[in-house]
Amino acid sequence: MHASALLQILDLARWAPSGDNTQPWRFELLSERHFRIHGHDTRDAVVYDLDGHPSQLSIGALIETASIAATAHGLALASQRQADAPETHPLFDIRLEPQANLPRSPLVEYIPQRCVQRKPMPRTPLTAEQRQALEQAVGPGYRVHWVDSSAGRSAMAKLLFDSAKIRLTIPEAFEVHRSVIAWGARFSRDKVPSGALGVDAASTAMMRFALQSWPRVQRMNRFAAGTVLPRIQMDWLPGLCCAGHAAILADKAPATIDDYVEGGRAMQRFWLTATALGLNHQPELTPLIFCRYIREGRRFSAEPAAWQQAERLAPRLDALLGGASTHAVWLGRVGAGPRARARSERRPLSELIISPPAPA
Repeated sequence: MHASALLQILDLARWAPSGDNTQPWRFELLSERHFRIHGHDTRDAVVYDLDGHPSQLSIGALIETASIAATAHGLALASQRQADAPETHPLFDIRLEPQANLPRSPLVEYIPQRCVQRKPMPRTPLTAEQRQALEQAVGPGYRVHWVDSSAGRSAMAKLLFDSAKIRLTIPEAFEVHRSVIAWGARFSRDKVPSGALGVDAASTAMMRFALQSWPRVQRMNRFAAGTVLPRIQMDWLPGLCCAGHAAILADKAPATIDDYVEGGRAMQRFWLTATALGLNHQPELTPLIFCRYIREGRRFSAEPAAWQQAERLAPRLDALLGGASTHAVWLGRVGAGPRARARSERRPLSELIISPPAPA
């Protein structure tokens, strides 16, 4: 295998999804068929990255993307996490081995096309064939729970609307929101462009003004109902306007870093399959995260009202997921329609490769 093949695999792998486009990985090249992923999480700075699990989902998606990309070169991927590395900075040894008659994955070409669509989608139901393909994509150990009836979508939209109030009114999320948005942009290599947020120009301007300082956010929330219009546009309408919401449920409730990495691999197969079917997808993880805080009795905000709001969310989410919210590794909405015109891009591969340590 030529070294360029490894670089081609990594150049596709870097398109894996990550929360707020953080790209929590770097690559150490060890040989033509061996590289190491240096992961990290953002649990210390990001209220949404509870125990680093969302970052671990992203790393799983990265590994799955590399595995899919490797099939284009007749290579099978084997991954091994180094058990002695801290969970906040996990290390994964990745080896690529030739495998006779290994078919090229039909998902390879969709890796760079996959993106988030945050705007409303048509309510056209999925076909039986589309549902079956998505259900099969997650693989053994997982199943897809659909919330796609009219009443179910309405209930999920209301839940997302209420969850967004927590997200937009707690000081612990303020710095995250202020730092991850690239204002006035349709594309961004390391942030979320404002053009991809799914809100109109007036809401974008209001959000940009408010996020200049936390006191300004508080004043707008108190006197101008500052969260209502963004929540309608980013949560309620999209929650209603889609084919349905899909939760990926693990047979065994996820508990370890390896569980979440495997869940991320299942999620990426689901998302890439949706892209191949001409469908859009948008993650909806924050309700799962807030409800896990409640389940485990862990305070996530200094605002008492936020805790009370999350307490009311938890049973509603569990009911929508058929009583299996503890088994959920992923939640998102699916639907047809045009691809997003604005999207997060990725850092170039040259910025993601780290040099191996110099020999002693």
